[in-house]
Amino acid sequence: MTSEREKVKVLIIGSGPAGYTAAIYASRAGLNPVLYTGPQPGGQLTITTEVENYPGYPNGIQGPEMMEDFRKQAERFGTQVRYGLVTAVDFSSHPHLVTVDDQHTIEAETVIISTGASAKWLGLESETRLNGRGVSACAVCDGFFFRGQDVAIVGAGDTACEEASYLANICNKVYMIVRRDEMRASQIMQKRVMSNPKIEILWNSETEEILGDEEVTGARLYNNVTHETKEIKVSGFFVAIGHQPNTDIFKGIIDMDENGYIKTVPGSTRTNVEGVFVCGDAQDHVYRQAVTAAGTGCMAALDAERYMAAKEMA
Repeated sequence: MTSEREKVKVLIIGSGPAGYTAAIYASRAGLNPVLYTGPQPGGQLTITTEVENYPGYPNGIQGPEMMEDFRKQAERFGTQVRYGLVTAVDFSSHPHLVTVDDQHTIEAETVIISTGASAKWLGLESETRLNGRGVSACAVCDGFFFRGQDVAIVGAGDTACEEASYLANICNKVYMIVRRDEMRASQIMQKRVMSNPKIEILWNSETEEILGDEEVTGARLYNNVTHETKEIKVSGFFVAIGHQPNTDIFKGIIDMDENGYIKTVPGSTRTNVEGVFVCGDAQDHVYRQAVTAAGTGCMAALDAERYMAAKEMA
């Protein structure tokens, strides 16, 4: 890379199903897109094991392998896939200015944001220290390693209920740690976990510490009503308290909701900034599936193509 500014028609920030699909469509349209993978090439699916609900894979596929297929398909049509992190953006003029790794500046006619989202954590030291040693933010990814064992999961939404039910199918016992005396989850999901004899819901409970030196052995919980503490013995500890969109770099520049998800013009992937589009989990807090992310990636590429065509005709 040189210090000179590089001019591109379509710059895609972030990989994963949304970014790679946008790249496939943009490259097939002859727009020569450049895609920067970001800190996690392939996105959240690279920490997922078996993907069984994506159309076209009747026998399922490993998440990392699936993202490798997406990348190869994008490159086949001419996408430049680069490893790097976007560190600054200036959308105040056109073309848009994007800085990569604090040193390389790109002038982009259009920008497609596909930075995705990341799992939220409790913020405990023990959680960080034992991450990958019994602590996980993905029950479907890592539940297999705790077959027949006792585990705990933190959360009170639909995702937490889904993952608790999944774990109950393969584990001996599941403690569900809920901070309040009620759940945010839909009634049908609450009923599912409450009627499962292998799931014990610990109401009004907060995690003080995850126990264990080299791997998880248990958790110390605090009851915020009785003010008592108790310890549970578990070998797996799952966190399912939501996701945070990876959109901080765009704050104050692009319109977002209160949680940081980028807003789009209804029926499109357009943002409030002309020539900037967004797809995938950076704008979707409802579905958050690989197939819906890919769909919005297609939409973003088509929107960008039509935007440039309209400018040329003007």
